[in-house]
Amino acid sequence: MPYLHISMVLLLSLHIPAANSATTDTISAGQALSTIGDKLVSKNGKYALGFFKVGNNSSQNTSNWYLGIWFNSVPKFTQAWVANRDDPFKSPTTSAPELKISHDGNLVVLNQSTNSIIWSTQAKMTRNNTIALLLDSGNFILRNASNSSHTLWQSFDHPTDTFLPGMKLGWDNITGLNRRLVSRKNSISPATGVYCEELDPSGINQVVLVKWNSTTQYWSSGVWNGQHWPSLPDEASGVWNDQTGGKESLVTNAHEKYYTYAIVDYTAAVYYNLDVSGQINVFVWPEGSHDWLLTFSQPRAQCDVYSVCGPFAICNDDALPHCTCTKGFSITSPEDWELNDQTGGCTRNTPLDCITKGSSTRSTDKFLSLPCVSLAQSVRRIEDAQSIVVCAQVCLDNCYCTAYSFSNGTCSNWHGELSNIRQIQCSSAANSKGETLYLRLAAKDFQGLEKNKRVFIIAVATGTSVAALGLFAFSMLIMIGRNKRKSSGQISNTAQGCNGIIAFRYNDLKLGTKNFSQKLGGGGFGSVFKGFLNNSTAIAVKELCHHSHQGEKQFRAEVSSIGIIQHINLVKLIGFCCEGARRLLVYEYMSNGSLATHLFQNHATVLTWRTRYQIALGVARGLAYLHEKCRDCIIHCDIKPENILLSDSYVPKIADFGMAKFLGRDFSRVITTMRGTIGYLAPEWISGVAITPKVDVYAYGMVLLEIVSGKRNSCVSCSCGSNHDIYYPVHVAQEIIGGDIMSLLDSRLCGKVNLKEAEITCKVACWCIQDDEFDRPTMGEVVQIMEGLLEINIPPMPRLLQTVAGSSNYSTCC
Repeated sequence: MPYLHISMVLLLSLHIPAANSATTDTISAGQALSTIGDKLVSKNGKYALGFFKVGNNSSQNTSNWYLGIWFNSVPKFTQAWVANRDDPFKSPTTSAPELKISHDGNLVVLNQSTNSIIWSTQAKMTRNNTIALLLDSGNFILRNASNSSHTLWQSFDHPTDTFLPGMKLGWDNITGLNRRLVSRKNSISPATGVYCEELDPSGINQVVLVKWNSTTQYWSSGVWNGQHWPSLPDEASGVWNDQTGGKESLVTNAHEKYYTYAIVDYTAAVYYNLDVSGQINVFVWPEGSHDWLLTFSQPRAQCDVYSVCGPFAICNDDALPHCTCTKGFSITSPEDWELNDQTGGCTRNTPLDCITKGSSTRSTDKFLSLPCVSLAQSVRRIEDAQSIVVCAQVCLDNCYCTAYSFSNGTCSNWHGELSNIRQIQCSSAANSKGETLYLRLAAKDFQGLEKNKRVFIIAVATGTSVAALGLFAFSMLIMIGRNKRKSSGQISNTAQGCNGIIAFRYNDLKLGTKNFSQKLGGGGFGSVFKGFLNNSTAIAVKELCHHSHQGEKQFRAEVSSIGIIQHINLVKLIGFCCEGARRLLVYEYMSNGSLATHLFQNHATVLTWRTRYQIALGVARGLAYLHEKCRDCIIHCDIKPENILLSDSYVPKIADFGMAKFLGRDFSRVITTMRGTIGYLAPEWISGVAITPKVDVYAYGMVLLEIVSGKRNSCVSCSCGSNHDIYYPVHVAQEIIGGDIMSLLDSRLCGKVNLKEAEITCKVACWCIQDDEFDRPTMGEVVQIMEGLLEINIPPMPRLLQTVAGSSNYSTCC
């Protein structure tokens, strides 16, 4: 069978570690592997282990560094395993991190400058007499130095996106370990992606491909017949065996159930990879070859991969690129699409116009016809709609309805995001299931589509003379505008970006802020300055640090999150500037600064209890909107008084969305690296499990306690009549049970407090900081409680906080 010869795009912008003349396959106690050129090489020379970087090769400080294994015998740098795929680190030219065996026998990547652990094998052991070896199979193991058969940890138990010969795909019935492949984030980053290959968790003897954190299976190998997988093409097995002498096995016993394969011809390197595209690709590099040869790929069609193009995008196997946004939508993240990750899909250009009052609904939306598509999942059948007109009206009468179809007398409605839309050839007998989908658009976008047709015809008819005249007029307007700006010393806001956000020029911001002379504050990502628009509107300009990778991530996160939402309790993003390395964000100006200033600084205005309660309620409403009302659930991840700004009338507005995390409505939780501020971090951040919006609820509870006391939780204590103090959150929980609310309040309030509201606030705070996220209320429930619509019971003591306080300088003697 002729092979398909392709170029590997997964390895763009990778730094290939330099060869080391003196190589070994072992790390013993007292030895170390550094980021500067060191590597381990297996005895057969096929695999190497060391540090490599991804990013801007011209600067080590702006690159992400990883510890991993790659194919040493192949000229093209190809990763086989990554230790810290979701936790990269920076490697400065001095004091570079190193891999070594720690005092407890574990393998660790150690930051030499801070002596802190960046990554560890975290193996449980009773003795520290260990060595680490890179085996000929590509398995990196940690074993007992005096007993070669006693393996304490191995990389084969923690695969990333590559399935090496001898590796196991399946689970250990004793430890509960599930070995599975998870695709990478994009063509550059090895971080965790969205697709997974694993043994069928239902117990069927087959391999399945699913979307990560989902039960949606889009491909299966078929049930194992004792020799091979039925769904794999016959030629795949032939090529596999001809090239490598390969043998596949499905092993089931009391201890384990797993799929594995072995190869006999060790002169050929085999690269079995779950690609960012969601497809299994198996490559072979025969001796003397100049590139990887693709032997087979499953599923064959790109559009068979579930939601590969993301929401509101159409997948077409007969077109390149495969993914396109439907009309009325734009790519959510162009940067990700350029790196072959289209799963973020598309976002509406204009929000739908739909308002429900009582039992009536008003909407001016229209429907766009999308013929010859296979329809998205999660359909709702409307039994009473017997015509296409009635079907369309049913959809219009529901503000959550985003599309409908009417086929063979059956009306179907779709609510929320549309995923997995696929373009097919209606003329083909094999694709006779093609139907017409009617996609709901705002009237503005629908009219824009019609207008575009007319504009195109007019533009062709008018010719080049009108174009030249228009260009001349436009140039004159620019010159006039520049002269006005120079004379006014304020910022022009005529350059409109998407969603009404203004794309400012750097020089205009520099002029409007008087060369960034009035500094309002600053943080780890940069400084904030006061400025004015040309209509004398005050603004706050956040200038992110130059050459900061985290600053770049914060810039993109804030523009993509707060830039598309509007709420009275969320700070308004007016615009941004992106010129060269400069990244600036322009916000509405908050004249009363942050909540932290008024709570924790002696010179600031003392907030009355009524103002504090309204601030607490406003923040709750803002968080409830982020969690429950947006298209995607948005988890802020860094709620604290510094990120709550106050308007001239003390209306609270949540700010600083640089750490925000999007959570699709199809998912209940998301895996991400720890983020936020110490003192406001929920227990699940510490334990490393997948998070939910309840992490914001926990942080909100901590903020409530600070609103009540007027001091930092870590600085507020209660004298116990002994040498110890109580950690304030624990003290609050105890006093709620005892009924003494007045002792919890800020002394600056002088007793002028609504005790009923104070009691509600303290109870809400204690429910929000419960150890188990399922015991915490949602932010929507918090709003209802604080508005008096729901009753609230006495909360239990947060035991984890009590334990932490008891192990520190605090006690629980009161």
